[in-house]
Amino acid sequence: MQIDLLEDTWERGVPHGQFARLRKEAPVFWHEVPDDTGFWAVTRYHDVKAISRDHQTWSSEAGGTFIRTLSSQEMAVARLMLLNMDPPKQSRYRRLVSAGFTPRTVGKLAEAIRARAARIADTVADKDGEVEFVADVAQHLPLQTICDMVGVPESDHQMIFDWSNRLSGSQDPDFQSGPDDGDDAGAEMFVYCDGLVEERRANPRDDILTALINAEIDGDKLSRDEIDAFFVMLTVAGNETTRNLISHAVLALIERPDVYRELAGSLEDEELWRSATEEFLRWGSSIHNFRRTALRDTELHGQKITEGEKVVTFYASANYDEEIFTDPLTLDIRRTPNDHVTFGGGGPHFCLGAGLARAQITAMLRELLRRFPAAEFTAPPRRMRSDFINGIKHMPVRFHL
Repeated sequence: MQIDLLEDTWERGVPHGQFARLRKEAPVFWHEVPDDTGFWAVTRYHDVKAISRDHQTWSSEAGGTFIRTLSSQEMAVARLMLLNMDPPKQSRYRRLVSAGFTPRTVGKLAEAIRARAARIADTVADKDGEVEFVADVAQHLPLQTICDMVGVPESDHQMIFDWSNRLSGSQDPDFQSGPDDGDDAGAEMFVYCDGLVEERRANPRDDILTALINAEIDGDKLSRDEIDAFFVMLTVAGNETTRNLISHAVLALIERPDVYRELAGSLEDEELWRSATEEFLRWGSSIHNFRRTALRDTELHGQKITEGEKVVTFYASANYDEEIFTDPLTLDIRRTPNDHVTFGGGGPHFCLGAGLARAQITAMLRELLRRFPAAEFTAPPRRMRSDFINGIKHMPVRFHL
């Protein structure tokens, strides 16, 4: 079976045909990787959810969550981050940082998110509707929101954005100046966060960074390295994922003018906007996959999996599983139920920022559609070369006033 789920494939587009074949014929498929160990590709919805919820069999901490095998030094840094931990370590860390992502906290941010989205949409009108959508629109709302939550001054926002691109774009030559550029960006972000931490200790503020410094449960506090790692994860994940979700949603709407018109004509229909937002989340899964490592010999769909082997769960496949989603290749903004796995398959690694992402996607799309009744591409969109992030790096768009 000719299957290629590595970075070159994703640069060309989501491999829906390959996934459909795997779900039907080989839901647990051994995938070779040049110059590295291979992995078991898991593509069915129920299997993705089951693996996500069983950390005693499938570990995030043993080998990390990326397909590529990390060096021991890289693994030591990776294990400081929430997504590369298993309970009980992960549970402890999550308790300490979760206060910044409660529904109440997100609710307090909602008005500021709407106001920012409106200002960004106004800049599109100022440019007569012609923009490079990723750089001029999609990047700004998540970047501003995350930076404000952490307390990064506006003068440093672009620097955070550049670091984020260098870290997440390690497989894309457009984002790299050398083979170690991603590692260098991470180190620079750690140093930058150290400076912010020192400033917050002297001058506490009402932001997440101050909350992380002071967070304590039963006498347990986060170390300096843990705070630095969370800062990197939050600024990169909170920026990259939501930016790409917004871009994918607009791409899908431009390709479907009838859906664009329907949503633009229903700005006050809250129920429709809730279901539309969930469908955009399903449609444009911001992360292709997460890797786990088998902690024991086991079996899945008749395939024997040996302790230590990589198992990669593909959210981009699970979200299009025909057994769960009727006509999955149709964008249905009224789809209900819509229990997608864009924020993870449940269990300990369900995305902390899910509510924040929903609020930003809804706000940005609403403000754009409020002002512009139609839009078109002025050049073909270009996708990121990455086997992890479902990224759009360039999307020239003309919005019609």
